Amino acid sequence: MPKRNDLEQKALHYVVNTGYQGVLQSDLWRELGASSREGSRVSIKLEEKGLIRREKELQEGRWTYRLYPKRLPASIETIIDCPCLLCPDNARCDPTTVISPKSCPRLTDWILNLGKETPTPPQDPNQPQETDNPQEDDPNAQSLDP
Repeated sequence: MPKRNDLEQKALHYVVNTGYQGVLQSDLWRELGASSREGSRVSIKLEEKGLIRREKELQEGRWTYRLYPKRLPASIETIIDCPCLLCPDNARCDPTTVISPKSCPRLTDWILNLGKETPTPPQDPNQPQETDNPQEDDPNAQSLDP
């Protein structure tokens, strides 16, 4: 039988690898070769440490828990568009100097746009463009305004 700390580490690693979909507690114990009692204790311990979140779920007529990681490892996609990576002033940038991340407009814009949806792709130039002004669509249209 594996030691509890070893089992906790393996369980946490497995839960983190499931990402946003999480894993059923019963599936995790089967995967780790642990008993349900042992597995339940480990999941409670990981939850108490703030490493996972447990949500009760009805699965095939029985109540179980789905385990989710509280944090996921960072990936390169999270910073790929950061303006600092290609900034010509990067070597001189420091919070205590004139060139500072505190006052950088490019960094500020990037941070403010992180949560926004990605811009819509440009339309096909062969497709008619929609406009709010019908006269722009038809140059011969007459205005109804007096």
